[in-house]
Amino acid sequence: MNHSAQDPRPGSPAAPAVQSAATPLAAAPIPTAPVVPAHFQQFLAFDFGTKRTGCASGNRVLGAASPLRTIQAEGADARFAAVEKLIKEWQPQALVIGVPYHPDGAAHENTARAKKFGRQLHGRFRLPVYEVDERYSTTEALAGGAKDADAASACIILEQFLRSLS
Repeated sequence: MNHSAQDPRPGSPAAPAVQSAATPLAAAPIPTAPVVPAHFQQFLAFDFGTKRTGCASGNRVLGAASPLRTIQAEGADARFAAVEKLIKEWQPQALVIGVPYHPDGAAHENTARAKKFGRQLHGRFRLPVYEVDERYSTTEALAGGAKDADAASACIILEQFLRSLS
């Protein structure tokens, strides 16, 4: 198959590294259904933090996600080594990251950090990365009694993403 420069499919040479709605940097993206090829069935999601990164796995067919674990790593090398192990184990077709915003939709310093993490994931693992507005995911995880709020938050992020595909 010839992928011309016009080919927008994730993973094609012309596809953007990280897919989200096009909006100014100062505001949360307007929710839109992501363009995800039908053959993408398995996903890993991350709730990025500078000290802890929650992880979850989900399946498009079942429309469900499960929390995995939280990566306890402050340095990028240790974090990406742990992510690499998860990718080898779960073999996802794409990755999903939560991107935090203030309640009013304004970006803050962790917004930029999460987006950078998404670009790094794409660069290291050559998998499409989808962004999800993760406002209140940790609050929801804690309200649900999660023992590992970061992994539960990643699960909530992935469930939100999977719902957007239907």
